[in-house]
Amino acid sequence: MRLPRIFRTTTFRMTLLFLAVFTFAAAAFLLYAWLATGGEVKRRADAEITREMNSLEAIYRRGGVQGLNEALIERGVGERPFLYVLLDKDGKKITGSIAESPIEKTAPGENWADFLVTDTDMDGAQVRRQARGLQERLDGGEILFVGADIAESEGFVTGISRAITGAGVLVILLGLAGGAIVSRNVSRHMAGLTDTVAAVRGGDLKARAQVRGARDEYDELAEGMNEMLDRLERSMGGLRHAGDAIAHDLRSPLTRLRARMEAALIEVEAGKGDPKQALIQALEDADGVLNTFNAVLAIARLQAAGQAPDQTIFDPGQLAADIAELYEPLCEDKGLDFKAELTPQLTVRAARPILTQALANIIDNAIKYTPEGGAVMLRVRRRSSGEIEFSVTDTGPGVPEEHRARVVQRFVRLENSRSEPGSGLGLSLVAAVAEAHGGRLELDEGPGEYNGMGPGLRVALVLPRAE
Repeated sequence: MRLPRIFRTTTFRMTLLFLAVFTFAAAAFLLYAWLATGGEVKRRADAEITREMNSLEAIYRRGGVQGLNEALIERGVGERPFLYVLLDKDGKKITGSIAESPIEKTAPGENWADFLVTDTDMDGAQVRRQARGLQERLDGGEILFVGADIAESEGFVTGISRAITGAGVLVILLGLAGGAIVSRNVSRHMAGLTDTVAAVRGGDLKARAQVRGARDEYDELAEGMNEMLDRLERSMGGLRHAGDAIAHDLRSPLTRLRARMEAALIEVEAGKGDPKQALIQALEDADGVLNTFNAVLAIARLQAAGQAPDQTIFDPGQLAADIAELYEPLCEDKGLDFKAELTPQLTVRAARPILTQALANIIDNAIKYTPEGGAVMLRVRRRSSGEIEFSVTDTGPGVPEEHRARVVQRFVRLENSRSEPGSGLGLSLVAAVAEAHGGRLELDEGPGEYNGMGPGLRVALVLPRAE
């Protein structure tokens, strides 16, 4: 028989474990208290009986049997809570408040016994009460028994035992009820998360866990799950968009490649054309397709990893100087004024190869879209917040403010850039690199309109300061 779900939850099992440990500890403590209470009652009764026996023995030593007999008669009709029996040497009763001694044989020394004594309650019914007594043989051979009714004390101990038992049962019942309530609440909270996981597993990437606003661990788990699902939805959306965009953007170069190869084949068969030049052009087109796939793959890897791998601490100014040395000849060939302002002795934590590729993409875009006679400026500096900023400013046509959020998306190319070769992945890769380092990519207007050029574009890759 399968137990209900609430009894199979981890919370309920932990409650049972805690309840078992608590019950064991409480039972041990209460058992000790019961034994200590019961033992104290018995010790007090024994002490009182012993004192009474010593008192009577002292009377016997002073007045003999006659004096002891008178003392027993006097005490028997008084208010002392004792039971007495005095026997002669042959075991016959001389006097006493009970008919006979409960101890049949008297050994040398003290003889203790627990027994029952018959009494009459307020309704006239006979009841048997618990008693305890001590019997000793006197110096003259007589036997003296002194007992005490301990029913009231025993009743007190019995009441404590019942209270302890009742308290234990109540603790167990309350613990089980509390465990069931806690398990139900936990199961209710976890059910929402489980339903969300099931919905996402079924393909609903828009399902989100409910955040109750209690700011407890369940809300933290729900917020973390929702954030993870947001990233998953963006990634899956990006993959779908990338697939569609690749199919769309690669259709033209692949069609062009096929057409050129087909035309080259026809011309070769006709004895015309230059097959070598056709193959060179086909290789260039194939390289463009491969570069597009490599860029998409690099972005996907960064986004899947969540952070850039193999990060080290290095001087960003030195990295920028190496890149400037590489691109300065290209600027000169195109007739561009290239300058670099690099703040020395800075530190940044980053994956150097990936960051190098990102900066190369930014500078390559600036050189590509800046007309002859323009300028490109590379800067590395520390912001007042402590962040490290790599920025490239050009005097090209720039990007309108309303389109700046779009140009960092995959395969997005504005109309004024269609004439230039490219796949629209350069800034997408830079944005992915920035995000993988915990930074951001910022696009602003350049130096403005000047001498028929501008307004230009300023692209800043901002990374957090090295801890």
